[in-house]
Amino acid sequence: MTSADRMHLADRILLALAGLAGALGVGLSAAAAHIAGATSLATAAQFLLFHAPALLGLALMAGSGRSHPGPARAAGFALALGLALFSGDLSVRALLQAPLFPMAAPSGGMILILGWVLVAAAAFWPARR
Repeated sequence: MTSADRMHLADRILLALAGLAGALGVGLSAAAAHIAGATSLATAAQFLLFHAPALLGLALMAGSGRSHPGPARAAGFALALGLALFSGDLSVRALLQAPLFPMAAPSGGMILILGWVLVAAAAFWPARR
């Protein structure tokens, strides 16, 4: 195996986070279906489920050489952090009737927006040769 065949640790972490987001999204969707009035739990699940493929794509783009890995990885980690804060806060509120911490969901939402802006910026950042 050459060094070009090895996956960068950051890309492995993003792939693992994508899998975790997908698994949590499925689990929270199931929980939301059984808890009356759990709309915030369903929202958390939806966010996890539709960001999981984005994390996969960013990890693969960063490792493929088709985009500059720095901005793609930064976008992926921003999305993962934003998801943890936003979906984590909504889930904790739904399940424990307490916030994760003050302003966790809005902070997570802003970080998610930043992550998507970084995705857009990564599209125009020249790949390394």
